[in-house]
Amino acid sequence: MRLRDYLQESIVALESARDAIGQDVMDGAIDTIVTALAKGRALLVCGNGGSASDAMHITGELVGRFLKERRALKAICLSDNPVVLTAWSNDYSYETVFARQVEAYGEKGAVLLGISTSGTSKNVLLAFEAAAKLGMKTIALTGEGGAHLDSQVDYLLAVPSGSTPFIQQVHICLYHYLCGEIEKRANGSVLHS
Repeated sequence: MRLRDYLQESIVALESARDAIGQDVMDGAIDTIVTALAKGRALLVCGNGGSASDAMHITGELVGRFLKERRALKAICLSDNPVVLTAWSNDYSYETVFARQVEAYGEKGAVLLGISTSGTSKNVLLAFEAAAKLGMKTIALTGEGGAHLDSQVDYLLAVPSGSTPFIQQVHICLYHYLCGEIEKRANGSVLHS
């Protein structure tokens, strides 16, 4: 495949997401995160493989900065701690490694953002179940296979593609938008010391 053709496929994936993901759903997800942060609650983020890297990227933008100088925002990546990941997975189950951390860091009013290109990653799904039990709000970033999550999460951002690389490319655009809008919409008590 030529580079031009590959980039054209990327454009098609972006255009499909533009047409499929409603502004109201994205706005709801952003406002939910901003509300949680303003109340001192955390945004927990998780995913596997490339989606774990995306989870790290999101929390890096929010704890550090995206476009504005501001105080750090309370964002925690659940795939960042190799000791927790390996100890819990070895002694218990990799399927429950994120749910266990939701139990540790989650609380009513906090938010869980789970990333799964397939929408079927068991450890991400169990994290959503744990978050629901605590009264947390939930947001999922998925591909077209994640549509069944619609009834399990508060906000579903599903990229209408079955190709993991293209889904991940669109996810980057979506969460960069999310990070930028969080900075714009958050009130002074969240953004300033």
